[in-house]
Amino acid sequence: MKAVIAGVILLCYFLSMSFVASTINRLGSAKSVMPYRIKYITKSLNLALTVFFLILLFLLLGIEYSQLSIFLSSVFAVIGVALFAQWSILSNITASLIIFFAFPYRVGDQVRVVDKDDDISGVVEEISLFHVIIRRGDDMITYPNALILQKAVIKISAARDGAKSGSGDTID
Repeated sequence: MKAVIAGVILLCYFLSMSFVASTINRLGSAKSVMPYRIKYITKSLNLALTVFFLILLFLLLGIEYSQLSIFLSSVFAVIGVALFAQWSILSNITASLIIFFAFPYRVGDQVRVVDKDDDISGVVEEISLFHVIIRRGDDMITYPNALILQKAVIKISAARDGAKSGSGDTID
């Protein structure tokens, strides 16, 4: 019986992984996202799916909830302590996921980030795992993903279709 349960869970796991990959690829292609960003987002979501299905497998195979919760709380405590000093890295990675799915600006758009201390304006050159790169003349500005979600961003002009079509990443 346990083998059947494990088989069903594994089948659901592989179907879910395939669905996530095809959905992310379809969304990325529709938004002209660079292939490395599609790969990153797919890997991140597949990691979350793997953890979810492992927990589900352990619970359905009879490992007691108390034993599993003690193990997981210990693992998360160690990870939490290790990442506590690096919370900004974690928030930037989370923000990059949000930017991938919901941000209304694209590579090539001319934007201005409303910041009272600095004039942060220019053309969006790239969106990476941790930051958005904005070119202002000869200067390159790297702006953290977590901060760009917290600030108002004004779109001055859209990317020219011929200049960036298919070659740029999007942040929408």
